[in-house]
Amino acid sequence: MQVAIITAATGGIGFGCAAKFAEMSMAVVGTARDERRLAELTQLPGGPDRIATHPVDPTDDDAPGQLTRAALDRWGRIDFLINAAGEGSPKSVHETDDESLDYVLSLMLRAPFRLTREVLPHLRPGSAIINITSTFAVVGGLRGGAYSAAKGGLAALTTHIACQYGAQGIRCNAVAPGVIQTAMTQHRLADERFRRLNVEITPHQRLGTVDDVANTVAFLCSEGGAFINGQTIVVDGG
Repeated sequence: MQVAIITAATGGIGFGCAAKFAEMSMAVVGTARDERRLAELTQLPGGPDRIATHPVDPTDDDAPGQLTRAALDRWGRIDFLINAAGEGSPKSVHETDDESLDYVLSLMLRAPFRLTREVLPHLRPGSAIINITSTFAVVGGLRGGAYSAAKGGLAALTTHIACQYGAQGIRCNAVAPGVIQTAMTQHRLADERFRRLNVEITPHQRLGTVDDVANTVAFLCSEGGAFINGQTIVVDGG
């Protein structure tokens, strides 16, 4: 049975990935800060037999070791790592103070770097790391300077890992969602200008869904994605 560690597993995209992997009969170690919401993961297919939850702040120094041990102690292996943590900030560069900058970079770049570093020695040929970035990492945006910088850094880390560890049979790709209908984007979609700039200009003329992203992540972890490495797959409707 394949085993995946998923960060931010109670968030829209993280939860969607956990649900998809559970549907595929994988074991999942889901982590998030909110212990109450983590309990919802155990209601996914497979229940507590295949879903382990671990409440931890991903920015804590001991978080990578805790999560890695949780997977290895329970199932003895790690096949996939999904770095899904993210928190939007609408501030432009000139509006971003040091505290906000440090927080965003710690959550969305330092934390996935450290967790990846901890997990890598335990991955085997055929394993995959998927980093959830953003279209802001590809084309930029009018706001969210620290967010764009963090996601851009994560995209660069993706290509480095792909080059460095590809010979060991370990793949690393990024998925860059556009505007996805989640709790994080709900309040911004009420802004008519934001909606026009980010939704109505897409050929599909609709919001992305969590399933759109989770299905892409699942494909990249499957045999079908075995020759895809070091890529950023944009999921934004075109």
